[in-house]
Amino acid sequence: MQNIKEYFTLQDDIVNLIEGLDSGMNEQLIAGLTNSTRQVLATAVHEATERPLLYVTHNLTQAQKVYEELLALSKHDQVLLYPVNELLAAETETASPELKAQRLEVWERWQQQNQGILVAPIAALKRVLPPVGAKELATVEIQSGQEYTFEQTIERFVSMGYKLSDIVTAPGEMSRRGGIVDLYPLTENYPIRIEWFDDEVESIRYFDADNQRSKEELDSVVIGPVDEFTLSQDQMDLAAEKLRKLLAKSLKKLKDEEAQEKLQETIHYDIERLEQGEQFPGMIKYLSLLYDDVHSLIDYLPENTMVAFDEMSRVIETAEQLDREEANWYTDMLETQSIVNGLTLTFDWATIMQKINQPKLYFSLFLRHIPNTKPENIINISSRQMQTFHGQMPMLKGEIDRWRNADYSVVICAADEERMDRIVRVLYDYDMTAHRVSQEHSLPVQEPVVVQGNLNQGFEMPAFKLAVLTEEELFKKQKPKKRKKRQKISNAERIKSYQELKTGDYVVHVNHGIGKYLGIETLEVDDKHKDFMVINYSGNDKLYVPVDQIDQVQKYVGSEGKEPKLYRLGGSEWKKVKSRVKSSVEDIADDLIKLYAEREASKGHAYSKDTEMQRDFEAAFPYEETEDQIRCIDEIKQDMERERPMDRLLCGDVGYGKTEVAIRAAFKAVMDNKQVAVLVPTTILAQQHFETFQERFQEFGVNIGLLSRFRTPKQQKETLDQLKKGLIDVVIGTHRVLSKDVQFKDLGLLVVDEEQRFGVKHKEKIKQLKANVDVLTLTATPIPRTLHMSMVGARDLSVIETPPENRFPIQTYVVEYNPAFIREAIERELARGGQVFFLYNRVDLIEKIAAEIDVLVDDARVNYAHGQMNERQLEGIMFDFLEGNFDVLVSTTIIETGVDIPNVNTLIVYDADKMGLSQLYQLRGRVGRSNRLAYAYFTYQQNKVLSEVAEKRLEAIKEFTELGSGFKIAMRDLSIRGAGNLLGTEQHGFIDSVGFDMYSKMLNDAIKAKQEGITYEETKPFEVEMALNLDAYIPSEYIPDEAQKIQMYKQIQAIESLQDIYDLKDELLDRFGEYPQEVEDLLQVARIRLYAKQERIEHVDERKNKIDLLMDPEESQKVDGAELFALANEYGRMIQLGTEGQKLKVAFQFQHQKREERYNLLEDFLSKLHQSKKQPSYE
Repeated sequence: MQNIKEYFTLQDDIVNLIEGLDSGMNEQLIAGLTNSTRQVLATAVHEATERPLLYVTHNLTQAQKVYEELLALSKHDQVLLYPVNELLAAETETASPELKAQRLEVWERWQQQNQGILVAPIAALKRVLPPVGAKELATVEIQSGQEYTFEQTIERFVSMGYKLSDIVTAPGEMSRRGGIVDLYPLTENYPIRIEWFDDEVESIRYFDADNQRSKEELDSVVIGPVDEFTLSQDQMDLAAEKLRKLLAKSLKKLKDEEAQEKLQETIHYDIERLEQGEQFPGMIKYLSLLYDDVHSLIDYLPENTMVAFDEMSRVIETAEQLDREEANWYTDMLETQSIVNGLTLTFDWATIMQKINQPKLYFSLFLRHIPNTKPENIINISSRQMQTFHGQMPMLKGEIDRWRNADYSVVICAADEERMDRIVRVLYDYDMTAHRVSQEHSLPVQEPVVVQGNLNQGFEMPAFKLAVLTEEELFKKQKPKKRKKRQKISNAERIKSYQELKTGDYVVHVNHGIGKYLGIETLEVDDKHKDFMVINYSGNDKLYVPVDQIDQVQKYVGSEGKEPKLYRLGGSEWKKVKSRVKSSVEDIADDLIKLYAEREASKGHAYSKDTEMQRDFEAAFPYEETEDQIRCIDEIKQDMERERPMDRLLCGDVGYGKTEVAIRAAFKAVMDNKQVAVLVPTTILAQQHFETFQERFQEFGVNIGLLSRFRTPKQQKETLDQLKKGLIDVVIGTHRVLSKDVQFKDLGLLVVDEEQRFGVKHKEKIKQLKANVDVLTLTATPIPRTLHMSMVGARDLSVIETPPENRFPIQTYVVEYNPAFIREAIERELARGGQVFFLYNRVDLIEKIAAEIDVLVDDARVNYAHGQMNERQLEGIMFDFLEGNFDVLVSTTIIETGVDIPNVNTLIVYDADKMGLSQLYQLRGRVGRSNRLAYAYFTYQQNKVLSEVAEKRLEAIKEFTELGSGFKIAMRDLSIRGAGNLLGTEQHGFIDSVGFDMYSKMLNDAIKAKQEGITYEETKPFEVEMALNLDAYIPSEYIPDEAQKIQMYKQIQAIESLQDIYDLKDELLDRFGEYPQEVEDLLQVARIRLYAKQERIEHVDERKNKIDLLMDPEESQKVDGAELFALANEYGRMIQLGTEGQKLKVAFQFQHQKREERYNLLEDFLSKLHQSKKQPSYE
């Protein structure tokens, strides 16, 4: 885009503007420019003058759009966005973590370079900030090889807001283990690991939050604060004192005793927290008390900054509206005794304008007077937004000819090289010539050129003789910009991490059943230290499980909220339960294997390889596909190209892009002249899919039909006739598609959305269709990884686990319910043309609450829906909402799981503390489905004493708000539901009786046994019984955290090769530092066990100066006698060979060898024994 910017700076109007800046003009007005042209001009002037630029918009949504436009036009690290929620009530209660992280990044980067472009909504300028200079103290630079007092540095990190935790997985956390400190700054994409030796920093490195392993080394790192203001205790004491004085003044003004009491109680609580040095949500209210002077964003700008206002009249209008809203809110808060008088919460518009001494540029679409401004230079440049051609190439050709005749330069922007080539190809097909050129290619040009770049909109500028087009105008398509993304913990990792054991969790022991885990104890047995897991059973019996048998114990996972029953140690009940489950899983295993055999034998249509048209169709997708989407599409195509009929299940959360995957499969089928049926559970969903498919297929001559209640009998009859004749390629419908009168000419693919929501009869019909048609089933219920294994064969499985790059994360707040706050949140959403979900989960009072909201928000059109309404009534309400016929839907949790209402971007949940986490997680997924900023407000009752459980749940919601870690809790419940859907509901009871993981393992074992023709018992892995006189364990001084200790023991237990041991050593050194002798011994035991396992040695037994080895009878037969004697001779009299029944016995007799030497000799012998058998190496 460099060529366009440089071309701008050559134009007289822009030269005039730059001269005005150089000569010290304070105010200039630029009229006539449309959206994209403003950003091109702003970056062109910024680069030409080398002045920093603050670009002010009227709201955050517009700021985000401008930011993305500027990112495409400038170097990535030059453009920053300073996001602020316009809702003062939300900002003062609890800051949105995503916005806070972004603001902190701005602080850090702006302090380091302050030469770039800063984009901010007007609300950001109103925000009260610590004085200039206070921020600089808040960052710490650490350099490798330098000295920093270890304890003092840790205290400094804590004062910066880092929270100590056992393991660092989320921004704002910190942990310490010996001389290693892990911490996750909000502004970094990866967490940081700093290793000290005494007070010297030995190394600094990034590490991966998923597996905790180090990534790359760093020479230095700047650690920023977790909070936007870092405070000393003195400052907080001073603020508490000032607050006490304001409280006294406010109390004098109140006559009512009850009101006085309420205010006293509210403010005293805050005073106590300040005095205790606690940083709390809503502390921003007291910023003006924490510092002698408060500043605005303006005060942080260098003097030579230019301040550009996006549409000045709109900025003024919004600023004044915010002033009014904030004044009303402060009044409401004073009336409800929630705040004291005399606080500076924000700066008003007049104060902001007085503060700006830097040169100002006012953009305005029309040439008009802007109140309270005195521009010294007025520039009027006519520009037009580019018209949209919707793929109508003849119309485009006419326009290009017109521009060329008028000596225009025509520039077409495309997102990447592939798309540039596609545009050149398409234009060539329609007798238009365009050349690919680099961004540096100078303008003007005679022929149209295609450059790589990503503008939101094209434009036409007669004065500059310039026409710029984007893909959006050519094909009504646009590729979103790629945003820098912080490392996200993969869902698979999250699912794995829900299995982390904590004291008090229920666990299942393979032989003894369900008990309660009490923790790890180190006991001394025969003068040796050993770690044991302690499990409590019914009757307070305790079981001590040695950690080398850790694989016998799994965390119990059952239905959400169900307390399992504890078993008695030594009782027979567990054996009975296990045998009932075993016979049930064996039946399922039989069914699965039979089904697999039938599938392999059946024949269907093998589709051709992808055509050029398929590639064009896929290139026309307006978004960036995720890696998961691409993988799933490839898996589906491979299935379709095989002769065996496809039966694939595609799992992915709502909004993860399953529909696009199905659309591509449908297109592939249509390319082979086959018909496609898409079956959905509800009429609304059918309508939505119909519209999506129509839009996607419109340029490719594919005919789409719809069969549902929304079609008249006449339309339905017409669709049926066309289906029969093969004139309709894709039909979308509810179970109406399964009716007897629906006949296809040649059905090739059936797509089923949410199969579990169809009735038994419909499922039978689907089953009949599956016989020789390819079937793709979509589901939003996650299917757990452990089940994938067992389902292999029954159905192929594709999983989309990564969400699409969501341009705007959902801003989530946990706040007290306050009518004034609710009104403000709803009004703000309606003001931007959006709609609101209000979740109220009591059917008996839902009508009343809907009426209250109707009164509360004058202009809002409110309706309500709940599960006791009949299907048609519910459908009607949802359809009206979708069509925008009312603004606020008050609903119970039935908010239709599949329905996509992109215009709903505010969710308010009443009594969120009474809901399960998985419910809240799914509800939150109802908003944020478009490219707008979405808000979720979880509310709880004011002054309500929460039960301990509710408080924990709210804490967890808060945690999941801040860190996204609620996912693992939500996954647990959803996984179990997913398992039930796959295997049939009757399995639910069995899953609950032994726990989810145990059930999955039993099912996998049963399938393996039947496939390999062995008994269920033979599926158990070969185990070595070892008794060595070594202190082999992990001391608590080395790894204090039990969960991490268990994880390490599990990894040791899972070792299958020497490489695993080397990797584990590296991990221990990386994460926990140099390990003690006990851990060295533990690794040696692991090596000996590995060798012994490979040689099928059943026992390794040490007594005084002897170590005996006993080999499994079958393996003993394979030993080459001559080789063995030759090997034994190498050790002289130390080894005696013999037998015990059918088993080979090797006895080591030691005399003067030291302990270490003995185990090394044993290891050496076992590795050579392996080589003497000429078997494949297991390095």
